Amino acid sequence: MANDGRRPDRVAEAIREEVARFLAEGAKDPRITGLVTVTAVDVTRDLRHARIFVSILGSEQEKVTTLEGLHSLASHLRSRVAKAIRLRNACELEFVMDESIAHAARIESLLAQIKDGKL
Repeated sequence: MANDGRRPDRVAEAIREEVARFLAEGAKDPRITGLVTVTAVDVTRDLRHARIFVSILGSEQEKVTTLEGLHSLASHLRSRVAKAIRLRNACELEFVMDESIAHAARIESLLAQIKDGKL
């Protein structure tokens, strides 16, 4: 049982790949209008809950409606993911906005302004 500590990490990676594949194939919800990137997945040790971090490219309104669409697809994705990665019990999926890419872009623009002497 030495590998039990790594199992949540393996399951998280499999969930990330399956959700990304589903979104790339084209989710059928019309609310999903922004470009969605699955940045990370965090799974609890008991594999009952998975927090899926997504980055959404678009306006603030597109981000909000896309996140609503993802929340409504969570139950459908739950069974699809469990079947695809062969989990006995499907874990609860929760979509969370990942703002790290936006923060990194903001920091880069500020550093560029400092370098150019504009700040």
